[in-house]
Amino acid sequence: MLSSHRPVLLANARIVDPARDLDAPGDVLIADGVIRDARSGIGATGVPEGTDIINCADKIVAPGLIDIRAFVGEPGAGHRETFASASHAAAAGGITTIVCQPDTSPVIDNSTTVDFVLRRARDTAIVNIHPMAALTKGLAGKEMTEIGLLKEAGAVAFTDGARSVMNAQVMRRALTYARDFDALIVHHTEDIHLVGEGVMNEGELSSRLGLTGVPTAAEAVILERDMRLVGLTGGRYHAASLTCTESLDILMRARDAGLQVTASASINHLTLNENDIGPYRTFLKLSPPLRSEDDRRAMIAALASGLIDVVMSDHNPQDVETKRLPFAEAVAGAIGLETMLTAALRLVHNQELDFKTLIRAMSTRPAELLGLPGGSLRPGAPADVIVIDPDVPWILDPADLKSQCKNTPFDESRFSGRVVRTIVGGRTVFEHV
Repeated sequence: MLSSHRPVLLANARIVDPARDLDAPGDVLIADGVIRDARSGIGATGVPEGTDIINCADKIVAPGLIDIRAFVGEPGAGHRETFASASHAAAAGGITTIVCQPDTSPVIDNSTTVDFVLRRARDTAIVNIHPMAALTKGLAGKEMTEIGLLKEAGAVAFTDGARSVMNAQVMRRALTYARDFDALIVHHTEDIHLVGEGVMNEGELSSRLGLTGVPTAAEAVILERDMRLVGLTGGRYHAASLTCTESLDILMRARDAGLQVTASASINHLTLNENDIGPYRTFLKLSPPLRSEDDRRAMIAALASGLIDVVMSDHNPQDVETKRLPFAEAVAGAIGLETMLTAALRLVHNQELDFKTLIRAMSTRPAELLGLPGGSLRPGAPADVIVIDPDVPWILDPADLKSQCKNTPFDESRFSGRVVRTIVGGRTVFEHV
C-alpha cells in the first residue's frame, strides 16, 4: 500500500550519498516527490506543516538502488515474474529502479514492445521500470535492431541479455551505430563454443563432482575481442557480468588505453563461490557460473578500487520444475531483487567495502551510466530513497519472498542488516515492521 504523498523528514540519520561524497549525520526532507534538502540540522530549523517525521537513529539513509540487470517475465512469461511482483520484491530489497532485460516473448526489439513495457510497468509496478532493448533482432545475433528508434522510444541501453553476439562484424557495426546515438552497449561475455555443455566453473571441484566445466577463458576471449572492437569504433561498452581475474586484467588494460568501457558484477559472484554449490544445489547454478574463491576476492578488490563500476542482482526467476532436476539438467538462474543489498552488507561487515563504495555501485554509478534520474540525495533529485538498518539480524525464509519464484541461492541464510523503508517519488512503497 502506498503511503499518502505528504512531506517526510527522515531525521537523525546517517546520510550516505556518494554523488556528493557524503557520509555524515543529518536529516533528509522530502516534499512534492523530490529531495528538498539533505544535511545536518534540518529538523531543528523547522519543517512544513503536516510533515511526517520519521526517527532514523542508528539507521542509514541512501539513494534508492538501481538494478541494471533483472529479468521480468512480461511480456510472455508472467508465470515467472510480473512487473507487479518484481516491483514489490524490488521495493523490499531497497531497489527503486529496475532495468529489465529484453529476452521476453516477444523480444523487446521494436518500439511497440518498448512502449508496452513502459505502459504496463507504469500501470502495475510500484517502482520505476526502464527497459533495455535487444541489440540484435530476435536476439539472434545476426542483424542489428533500430538503435536510434528504440532509444527514442525509451530504451536505456542495448543488450542481447544472456546471449553473446558471436559475430564480430555484427558487434562492430552495433558499436559504431550506438556511438552515433550515444547509446550504451551492454554485452554478456561468454563464447558459446567454449561454454559448450559446461554447467559450473572448470577446475578441480567440477572434476570431483563429475560435472562439465566452463573455463574462465570463455569469458575472457569475448571480452578481449570486444575491447578490440571498442578501440576500432569508439563506442560505449559495458560488460554485463564479469566473474574472473583474467577479465579484470583485460578491463584494466582497456581503461588504461582510454576506452569508454565499464563493467558490472552480480551480487552472487561477489558473495558466493563454486564451493557453495555443495551437494549439487541447483539454486546456485548460474550463467556465468560461480568461480573460485580467488576470483571472488579479486572481484571485490576491483569493486573497491572502482574497476568494477556496478553491482547488480542478475535476477532470473525460474520455476520449481526447471530447478528441481539433476544439476546438469537444471536451468541456470537465481532470484536476487530482495537479497542484493542485504547480501552485499556482508562485504561491509567484513570490512571489504565501505558503505559509500557500495551505494555508489548500486545506485549512483548505474544512474550515471544509463542517464537515469536518481542515484543522489541532492536537493531537486527524485525522492527515491531507502532507509537501512545495517545491523539487524535475520534469517531468510523463502516463503517470505515477494518474487513469484523462490529460487534463491540464499535459502535460510543468516544476514545482518536489511532495508526497513523504501520511498519512490516521495511515497513509501515498502516498510518492514
